[in-house]
Amino acid sequence: MSDCIFCNIVAREIPSSTLYEDEHILAFLDITQVTKGHTLVVPKQHFRNLLEMEEQASAALFSKIPVIAKHLKEQLGASGINLLSNMEASAGQTVFHTHIHLLPRFDDQDGLHISFDTKEPDFSALAQLAEQLHMEAP
Repeated sequence: MSDCIFCNIVAREIPSSTLYEDEHILAFLDITQVTKGHTLVVPKQHFRNLLEMEEQASAALFSKIPVIAKHLKEQLGASGINLLSNMEASAGQTVFHTHIHLLPRFDDQDGLHISFDTKEPDFSALAQLAEQLHMEAP
């Protein structure tokens, strides 16, 4: 896809700081470096986001995520890693090619703050929602 920046990076039409590559995926440093070592892991095949991927392609992508994350953590001396994928504009996706952000963390010294507003559980509502969303295993 010629107008996709990540497809252009995969095709080597745009340079990147590559950390890992195999036949299915490419991992490279994000130019924004939200935290030191901020890495993007992308499938070489174009998919809009994870919602569009079939099981085999997503398995190939996610089979390498722990390997790359562990490597980043060890090499950088990070205390943890955040994994993030935005799917669609309402979730913050700005580049419409599947990508996983790996964000090394450094004991709250990296300037990145992620927070969730917690709410008191409504167990009845949770049960109803679980019933609505229940899926059968194949």
